[in-house]
Amino acid sequence: MKYGLSDQVRAAAVEKYVYPAIQAGKIRFSIAVRDLMGILEAQGFPARNWPQICAAIQADKFLRANRLAIESVEGPPSKQSTTVVVRYRVVNGQGQTHTGDSDSGSAPAQARNESPEEWATRVTAKMRGLLKDEIAGFGGAEAFIRWVRSDDEDAE
Repeated sequence: MKYGLSDQVRAAAVEKYVYPAIQAGKIRFSIAVRDLMGILEAQGFPARNWPQICAAIQADKFLRANRLAIESVEGPPSKQSTTVVVRYRVVNGQGQTHTGDSDSGSAPAQARNESPEEWATRVTAKMRGLLKDEIAGFGGAEAFIRWVRSDDEDAE
C-alpha cells in the first residue's frame, strides 16, 4: 500500500493527539494545525503544506478510522489555514459520544492495548451466527453457497 503525505499527517495526528487523548480518557480534544505542522516539518514534511494537513485531519477517512466526530473548526471560513484548530469528540459506532468504558468496544484497538489478533477475535465473535437463520432458510451452507454463486453466473 502506498504511503503518501496525507497518510503521514494522519499517522502523526493519531500518535501525538488521538491516542494520548483516548488513553487519558478524554472525550473531547483538539488539534491545532500550526502545532501539527511543526511536528510534521521536523519529520521532513514539506514546509507550508498546511492545506494538506487541514484536509487530512478533517477527512472522513481519519474520522472513521479513529471513531471521531468534528465538533467545530475554528479559523477562517475556508477551514484551511495555519490558524485552524479542529475540535473532536470521541464517538462509538452509532455516532454517540464514547463514555470511556473500556468494554464498550468503541476505542481504537491500539488505545485499548489490544493486539490485532485480539481485536479480530473480538469483532468476529460479535458476527458469529449473524447469518445462521438466513443460511438455514436455504437448506444449509452448501445450498446457500450454490444460491450465491448462481447469481454471479447469471450476471455474466
